[in-house]
Amino acid sequence: MPYPARPAPAIEEYADLRARLAPARVGIVGLGGLGSNIAWMLVRAGVGTLVLADHDRVDASNLERQFYFADQVGLPKTEALSANLRRITTATRLECFQTHVDESNLRELYAGIDVFVEAVDTAHDKAMLVAAASEQLPGVPIVAASGVAGYGSPNDVITRHLMGEVWMVGDLVSEVSAEHPLFASRVAIAAGHQAHMTVRILLGYPEA
Repeated sequence: MPYPARPAPAIEEYADLRARLAPARVGIVGLGGLGSNIAWMLVRAGVGTLVLADHDRVDASNLERQFYFADQVGLPKTEALSANLRRITTATRLECFQTHVDESNLRELYAGIDVFVEAVDTAHDKAMLVAAASEQLPGVPIVAASGVAGYGSPNDVITRHLMGEVWMVGDLVSEVSAEHPLFASRVAIAAGHQAHMTVRILLGYPEA
């Protein structure tokens, strides 16, 4: 039995939602497959300011799943991503830091943000950043990811409210390996979950 059709939201309602996102400041650490895609989704949603940090440069292998292009290989990811986001709109303010983020500089880089998005590669760095953000940015929601590798069912990638101010996206199991490589499709699903959970939090709907 088909679901009953739901009326589309009025244009005024959509404009009001975007207006509520315009003052928001979202911090993203890691501008790879997750972070670069989360960034363009938040820009298109109308988030007013993104604080972006990554120490790396664009590599040819990144083009398989990250929001970069062949002529940007070799550029700092902060520079390349900024250029790509500004092709979408110049309305979003971008604060970019080409640096490695850890306990020593996280508070300084991300002071004043409304949501902290963890999008780095290794399990060690993920755990370190979530712990540091929880301590150094009290009250700031954290949207992290764990388990996005492989070619398993897309329905295994879900959003969980772990505890307090921490939300986790992924299947929590599938680490990157020779048997479980990263595919653009599954990484994009996880990035979409993180971006959408961020939007929901900013709009006042923290339920995962």
